Amino acid sequence: MTVRSVAAVDLGATSGRVMIGRIGDGRLDLELVSRFPNGPVGREDGLHWDFGALYEHVVAGLAEAVRREPGIESIGIDSWAVDYGLLKDGELLAEPFHYRDDRTARGVAEVHTEAPFAELYGRNGLQFLPFNTLYQYRVDSRVADADTALLIPDLIAFLLTGTAVAERTNASTTGLLGVQSGEWDDELAVRLGIPSSILPTLVDPGATIGVLRADLAERIGTELPVIAVGSHDTASAVVAAPLSTPRSAYISCGTWGLVGVELTEPVLTDAAREANFTHELGVDRRYRFLHNVTGLWLLSETVRAWEAEDGSPIDLSELLAAASAVTGEVPLFDANDASLSAPGDMPARIAALLGDSVPSTRPAFARSIVESIATAFAEAVRTASDLSGRELDSIHLVGGGSLNRLLCQATADRTGLPVLAGPVEATALGNVLVQARALGAAPASLEELRALVAATHEPERFDPR
Repeated sequence: MTVRSVAAVDLGATSGRVMIGRIGDGRLDLELVSRFPNGPVGREDGLHWDFGALYEHVVAGLAEAVRREPGIESIGIDSWAVDYGLLKDGELLAEPFHYRDDRTARGVAEVHTEAPFAELYGRNGLQFLPFNTLYQYRVDSRVADADTALLIPDLIAFLLTGTAVAERTNASTTGLLGVQSGEWDDELAVRLGIPSSILPTLVDPGATIGVLRADLAERIGTELPVIAVGSHDTASAVVAAPLSTPRSAYISCGTWGLVGVELTEPVLTDAAREANFTHELGVDRRYRFLHNVTGLWLLSETVRAWEAEDGSPIDLSELLAAASAVTGEVPLFDANDASLSAPGDMPARIAALLGDSVPSTRPAFARSIVESIATAFAEAVRTASDLSGRELDSIHLVGGGSLNRLLCQATADRTGLPVLAGPVEATALGNVLVQARALGAAPASLEELRALVAATHEPERFDPR
């Protein structure tokens, strides 16, 4: 049996990793090579990403991957959406801003003065999120000095290869891609004061972006192509969500919970716009018809605050076990409340929403968080069903949240649908599958790719109680 190997760079909003993916006859697995922290850093002008450190971690991880597996044939990169770097003559003008920086509020007001949200929705099909890229571009004074704008995975690919392109699934999160055409909406960009000249050539998942620059090939240990994958991490995750029937919903759960269904045509109705459902592009031009729900960010920020208070780490598995043992009803809050979007003192902000019903113990407080997230998931699943006209029969919950058994069971209970949990590393697996398909080492259709995932990564089933 021939086994083929690729390297997957998977960057999240709290951590990144480099993995080796191996695929062969009935085989699909991952080897973690390196994991490194990621997150917002405060600078004088606001929240940024420490992009220099992130890039160095990526290169070092790739070098270690090649050392372990000299037969690696390509590299694929995915990350969170919407954030970008601006280039002038091939040089990065400044650290990329973090999407939680509060400058975006002014961008929203200015953009909606020029193009009301109802018009934007008809053009780009995107839910309203105050950090969508077009709002960031609008208030970024450096845009006028740039000749190219690249989203984070495209920026890393450029630094590795010298080729500047925009992978289409992630480009669809900017607000500047036509929902019907899949092409840049130059007229909208110019109207909003965003020079269309900074928008690079679009490519689809599976395209070869370029090969490693000579100096990096020497450092990493071999000359490799960089292949475009579903570079928005959710696009890659949905590739590897082993949707068991055409009536399956998915939840890609990590910092965020992306809740939706996969469609072949957009649903550009007033009801979809009012429900704030988005049409991000998926691999093979599918539509990820979904709604962003605040996910495990609420729990991780709460634990981080408690650890700072205690001066010692908290064992999350022990906390969740204790939360599972809490009996009776717990108070709920709106997991999507805008007051919970920024970092810092999450317990106090949740307590403000709960009012007089704040649980008296940490396990009960954690249980409130998990049940509130599950309630938001359930509402989004019901809305996805109503808007798409598709009666749903199951939910595939993938990503880090699939390890949270309390959340999986709560989601099943609150939706009344079975939850099939896993794979945990859906994003990296989707990254690997798209690379392997481009190399001729994996099946051609999404359905066949998902069948391979289901055969090699059996999900855990949670039935509603």
